Amino acid sequence: MTDTDGDRAAWTFSADPGAVRAARRAVRRQLRLWDLDSVGDLAALLVGELVTNALRHATGPIGVRLVRPDGLADILLVEVSDPLPDPPRERPARPEDEGGRGLQLLASASRRWGTRPGAVGKTVWFELTVPR
Repeated sequence: MTDTDGDRAAWTFSADPGAVRAARRAVRRQLRLWDLDSVGDLAALLVGELVTNALRHATGPIGVRLVRPDGLADILLVEVSDPLPDPPRERPARPEDEGGRGLQLLASASRRWGTRPGAVGKTVWFELTVPR
């Protein structure tokens, strides 16, 4: 499902392994339409990390939303929602670990990030600075 309205775009993906690829593709496509290719790869990478986390820990639909806030032309807000109420936890990853670095990557690559509870589940959000 796709919902676009000027400065907003949203999708809902089923909780299956294809959701990661579909979410990345949708984000890149929308950012191309908005002429925001400069953050397309990074946004798709971070969305992929969050969708992967949602697939591992939650069941049910996964929402992805992009917002270009009014008056903040240099900011892109990205949100990933899932039905699990527990916020993600950073965990230390050993050098030999295959995973466990998604939130570290999110924290280092985004302008800022956080979580908020929803009516059902939670939303993990992050902001990217859009180069002018």
